[in-house]
Amino acid sequence: MLLVVDNGSIYTKNLTDFLDKRNILFEKQTPQLLHLQSLENYDSIILSGRRKNEKKINEINSKIINFSVKNNIKLLGICYGAEILALTLGGTIRKTKSLQKGDETIKIFKDNPISNNILNVFESHGFEISQLPDTLIPLAESKNCKYEIIQYEKKSIFGTQFHPEMSHDGHKLIENFCSL
Repeated sequence: MLLVVDNGSIYTKNLTDFLDKRNILFEKQTPQLLHLQSLENYDSIILSGRRKNEKKINEINSKIINFSVKNNIKLLGICYGAEILALTLGGTIRKTKSLQKGDETIKIFKDNPISNNILNVFESHGFEISQLPDTLIPLAESKNCKYEIIQYEKKSIFGTQFHPEMSHDGHKLIENFCSL
């Protein structure tokens, strides 16, 4: 069963609508109502984007990430989800020079199980990963962002700086993640 952690992104409904259309079984939960001991009931987790920065939500998402790493639970962090993945494991983020919003072309430069070649995706973020920890590997980049897709080495733990729930190519990435 897939757990969607709704961190308040305006695009979470697009994600859950897509999962419904594909008949992918999932439960949606907000971080505030999530019981961390229930994480063992899921075989995969998607962390949504967010609207605003809240310390408590960051702490809960970090605990989810650490649980996923320790227990080999598949995880996909979307936008904020990728940023908190990098931060939790020792990386850094920074404010972008300008709001990144709109269509973007992503170039995949490392073989991976969730995407390949070139993706046309939708961006909507004001922060980005600026430095990866040693455990995270860059898989893709765009002209505006060095770390568009990242992966925890040898685990099915991924992050996307873009919103895969908002494009056809992104939908394929989500399907690939769900079928791992």
